[in-house]
Amino acid sequence: MSHSPAPADLVLRGARVHTVDPALPEAQALAVRDGKIVWLGADADAEAWTGPGTEVVDAGGRLVLPGFIDAHNHVRLGSDDACVQLSGADTLDEIHDRIRAWRAAHPGAAWIEAEAFDYSAIPGGRMPSAADLDPVTGDTPAFVLSYDVHTAWLNTAALRRLGIGKDRTSLPFGEAATDPETGEPTGFIKDFAVKGLSRDGHRSLQQLGVPWASADRQYGRLAKSLDDAIRFGITTVVEPQNSIDDLALFERARAEGRLRSRIVAALFHPRGTTDADLDDFAAAADRHADDRLRVGSLKLYIDDVVEPRTAALLEPYTGCGHHRGETFYPPEEFADLLAKLDARGFQCFVHATGDRGIRTVLDAVEHARTVNGERDARHQVVHVECLDPADTARFAALGVVACMQPRHCAPEVAGPGKDWAENVGTDRWHKAWPMRSLHESGAVLAFSSDWNVAEMDPMVGIYTAVTRRPLAGGEPWMPGETVDVETAVYGYTMGSAYANFLEHERGSLSVGKAADFVVLSRDILSAAPEDIPGTVAETVVVAGKIEHRA
Repeated sequence: MSHSPAPADLVLRGARVHTVDPALPEAQALAVRDGKIVWLGADADAEAWTGPGTEVVDAGGRLVLPGFIDAHNHVRLGSDDACVQLSGADTLDEIHDRIRAWRAAHPGAAWIEAEAFDYSAIPGGRMPSAADLDPVTGDTPAFVLSYDVHTAWLNTAALRRLGIGKDRTSLPFGEAATDPETGEPTGFIKDFAVKGLSRDGHRSLQQLGVPWASADRQYGRLAKSLDDAIRFGITTVVEPQNSIDDLALFERARAEGRLRSRIVAALFHPRGTTDADLDDFAAAADRHADDRLRVGSLKLYIDDVVEPRTAALLEPYTGCGHHRGETFYPPEEFADLLAKLDARGFQCFVHATGDRGIRTVLDAVEHARTVNGERDARHQVVHVECLDPADTARFAALGVVACMQPRHCAPEVAGPGKDWAENVGTDRWHKAWPMRSLHESGAVLAFSSDWNVAEMDPMVGIYTAVTRRPLAGGEPWMPGETVDVETAVYGYTMGSAYANFLEHERGSLSVGKAADFVVLSRDILSAAPEDIPGTVAETVVVAGKIEHRA
């Protein structure tokens, strides 16, 4: 005599369920109880799991995927509606026009703040200066962030307000570039991501009265980004760079019901981090270890970014003499640091964009394994933008995850005519975001958006990984490094789950795992690649609860 199972809390039926689980690759239906998947199978058997109190979702034949796991998403940094929006401003004149329009709409503003300027908008391949801002900002201090938030741009009034001068260029929030002839600060601030987004850097900006750095503005950016994440079907967000101060923002979001996606928060380890700080990091990880907010990994930088020529390259930048960028640590010091952190059991997310920066990280991981012995550390190289082919196989050999952002390699972002491609030169284009080479070598790819540097929508990242074409269509750039759509989906699900030690909880739709899934408006596994953008998450479920309907 057979017994019917106890009714489920939720049953999904009428679906094409792509499970990302090789043991059962496809299903038509699934059942959820207590936030976990308890059954997957055919529609004909779903009725046995359905009772009077069961919520039934009919997918109408649509594709269902595991909830997306965005492995590198700055939801806390986010995008700020109070700023002048410079995305898409391709010339200095257009930047000026947008600032003028904003000032006309905000005549009493004490500060002019803007975000997302593109280095390519500044003529002659140079970096921006206060003189470029002064004509449209006058005596009102102006604080402008680059699209990648690695640099800031100030006018003369802001230089005065922030106390930056010839004798004060090394700042808590960055390094002020100086005129080589006069020694005066130019208004361009380097290393903002490394210093300005640290605890001390952010506190300094708050104390100096920069509105962008206030706690309320930070929370507004976080709340808006969290709303976007669930709307895009991102059920787990890895926020890669936080101080202990910032964790209160996530707790506030949870208390106010805004934390509908799960969060993995890495803690920033800037130069100068002490053993006492590491103890605090470990204690924070113990306090935040539930399935909604998890803390523990550490974020480090070995280099900066290619566009302002601050990434560390093996050979000099094109047209820049002997300049090839610098690493933030000498290689031996970084190797010893990584070995120390590895010995304490920390997982490290290391920002590395240039081929020399990436090699320095891989060498450090190899050193850590030699000193400490092999362990399942899953250290990550984050970005992997310019990779020397000699280092490709080392990712799999060393157990290093390649955390990559496919959108960054789009032609209209980094390709011919853009600062990235021009700075490395055509002879090194074959090194650009080698996703296929890494995948074929056995490396784990964890895909992500790097929001707010690029669009958060996973459909944009998947499309770019599959085509390497502009979002609006056109010719691909380096199409030999595309991946197929199944690999791209894996990168946004199981690849990212594995990268964060979550593969037994999330990343695939399997019995016993979290009931985190998304019903898409289009079957991206069979659709033409150009139809992937514009696909929307019609229903998003986290822990068996419907959190979003389009």
